[in-house]
Amino acid sequence: MKRETLIWTILFVAGGLFLATRALVTEHGFGKAYVKQARINPNSDKDLRKRIVDAQPKDSDVVFSAPRTVGLWLAAFFTLAIFSFLYRDNVFYKITEAVFVGVTAGYVMVAGLWETLVPKLLANLAPHFTRTWFMPDLKDTQTPDYIYLVPLILGIMLLFRLAPKGAWIARWPLAFIVGTYAGLRLVSFLEADFVSQIRSTIVPFVAMTTTGSFDVWASLRNIGLVFGVLSCLTYFFFSVEHRGFVGRVARVGIWFLMITFGASFAFTVMGRIALFAARISFLFDDWLWLIDPTGKREW
Repeated sequence: MKRETLIWTILFVAGGLFLATRALVTEHGFGKAYVKQARINPNSDKDLRKRIVDAQPKDSDVVFSAPRTVGLWLAAFFTLAIFSFLYRDNVFYKITEAVFVGVTAGYVMVAGLWETLVPKLLANLAPHFTRTWFMPDLKDTQTPDYIYLVPLILGIMLLFRLAPKGAWIARWPLAFIVGTYAGLRLVSFLEADFVSQIRSTIVPFVAMTTTGSFDVWASLRNIGLVFGVLSCLTYFFFSVEHRGFVGRVARVGIWFLMITFGASFAFTVMGRIALFAARISFLFDDWLWLIDPTGKREW
């Protein structure tokens, strides 16, 4: 047996023995989900409606929830299966990857049905039918708006993509969607990525405080901001050869760009670390009950 395989086998066996010992020896075990009933509107004495919420085992009127416990174990299994890719590509990782893609596709489809098709399309074409079967809180004064037949027809034409001989029909609504989206997003991109950045660089070199005194640090910050933007623009200005003074300013622009890219990459890494920490917290707290950051779980 290879040394690497032996080490991982020992770790898996030790982990399995730890889980079995914790489940059999400790009083509370681990990996259990509890729920209780809570009022939807606790501030109203007339509204007596209740909903099911997560609860701690020490809370009053709690019951063991088998469906949520199964979901908890599935989430733990899939999390560990994803982490197993750090060792090597394996069948558990592939299964989890396929399940994740499938669940995501199903969730997007259901969300699109209940957040787009029903409230925005069906509610405008057949408000009475929608109010009766799907949205009882829909306004009684809403009347049919047959202009929404246009997106309905375009949506039906998109389905021809699945037909072997009618796939060309789907090109027309697809072109319409791409062109409309590009036109709508052009204005927002200009506002967010062009106009707002120009507006942010129009700052005074001499900054004053609210009391009317000279603000040294704000002035230096504004000067550095404007100089950094101009040096970066100089680096991308190729009509003049980057030699002499222009070349030195362009090299300073490279430093500003590298610092910006490094900060952006660091922000991305920190986001991934936050996601990793959240999954570790889920495994150690929600599943294994080894930690309790809220202090509410008492044994």
